[in-house]
Amino acid sequence: MDRKEFLRGMSGLLGAVVFGQALTACGSGGDDPGALTISESSVTLDPAATEATSVGTLDEAEIAGLKFMREEEKLAHDVYVTMFNTWGAQIFANIAESETEHTEAVLNQIEQYGVEDPAEGNPVGVFEDPYLQALYDKLVAMGSVSLIEALKVGALIEETDIVDIREKMEVTDEPSILQVYQNLLCGSYSHLQAFDKALADQGVDYQAQVITQEQWDAIASGAEACGA
Repeated sequence: MDRKEFLRGMSGLLGAVVFGQALTACGSGGDDPGALTISESSVTLDPAATEATSVGTLDEAEIAGLKFMREEEKLAHDVYVTMFNTWGAQIFANIAESETEHTEAVLNQIEQYGVEDPAEGNPVGVFEDPYLQALYDKLVAMGSVSLIEALKVGALIEETDIVDIREKMEVTDEPSILQVYQNLLCGSYSHLQAFDKALADQGVDYQAQVITQEQWDAIASGAEACGA
């Protein structure tokens, strides 16, 4: 049986419930609103460098994956821009810039394969996917409570991205898409490490909400590489 046909039935699982329990699981922290000046290492993506030498035909799961990742990366960017405007912490501006590169890298794949762009023309905080729209609204509300809660929102976004990206990698065998997803994964590892450090600097020991605590600790410490 063709691999894509076998995996097509998984498309309904893509990202639909990842935040279900996590949205109510983030505990409250302190209220130190001081600005952070943390320098985040990140993976720089050159969209042109991800162009494939040949373009195959995508199935429904692959198309759904690209569209979801386009908007999920936009969601991360939009939340971080909003949190920077709210708290002035440089970590959010730095990572938002990285998320711009991520969502543009996915857009490159969308255009390359002739997929409709769900984010076209949408400003900050506006999404085609109703799940992601509701999620954005919820995350912004959570992060508006305090700087520490905003940092926890960032941590939550990145650990969820790691799960979602790995799921999308399982439903495609297109080399250029896999390359982009791998780059996104490495970016999320880097961002997770930055948020973990920022929370630790605020005296917070973050408890993982989506991945296991063992996975969180391994990524945060650098013991687990994004290519592992």
